[in-house]
Amino acid sequence: MNVMTVVERDVSETRSKMDARGVQVWYGDKHALKDVDVAILDRTVTAFIGPSGCGKSTFLRCLNRMNDTVASARVMGKMTMDGQDIYDPRVDPVQLRAKVGMVFQKPNPFPKSIYDNVAYGPKIHGLARTKAELDEIVETALKKAALWNEVKDRLAAPGTGLSGGQQQRLCIARAIATSPEVLLMDEPCSALDPIATAQVEELIDELRAHFTVVIVTHSMQQAARVSQRTAFFHLGNLVEYGETGQIFTNPRDPRTEAYITGRIG
Repeated sequence: MNVMTVVERDVSETRSKMDARGVQVWYGDKHALKDVDVAILDRTVTAFIGPSGCGKSTFLRCLNRMNDTVASARVMGKMTMDGQDIYDPRVDPVQLRAKVGMVFQKPNPFPKSIYDNVAYGPKIHGLARTKAELDEIVETALKKAALWNEVKDRLAAPGTGLSGGQQQRLCIARAIATSPEVLLMDEPCSALDPIATAQVEELIDELRAHFTVVIVTHSMQQAARVSQRTAFFHLGNLVEYGETGQIFTNPRDPRTEAYITGRIG
């Protein structure tokens, strides 16, 4: 079996932040996710791995109700954050997405200035009463995204003028500017070069001090480098979930071992 360098950290004392029980998703007649049970631990990086079309991104989108925007999607089962059912009709999906931020596969800065990209969320959610408060939120988010020193002298410049890696860190800054509790990342490095990928991976490790992070990745090496927990999806099923070191070095399910060693993919 391939042996990878795995980030080992004790997460046994960490409490659950989000819980899924019996989650199923259909897109029309297609049964995309089947009876998924998983507990996402607080202040931990959890990686979702598996072949294309296995359901990992579908499940990620369940965590902040992004599937609500897909007309053919039906979600069943129970999903909670801090014990509250996030699919309760009284929960406002817009407010939920302020608490559960999302970073997409391709950097997608708004056609606005660097400053306005980061300030957008805090403005619409009323998180700043004054320009000084907004300035502080923007600076803090850019610092957490390890971008402040590179852009502090050109905040009025368009965000689309940044390099690919900088754009992705800008999107991360935008996502964390609303002070979310959970940060979802759907293959955040797939469009980046190796240097930018390394910068974002280092950032993910730093963000774990402030946020619960869930990352979908096609790269098993990346999952091994950045995560403490790993979930392996295959054909719409959650096959195995556990500490990253155990998943990669001593998987319990033969399908997990087959994927990690390249026999299925």
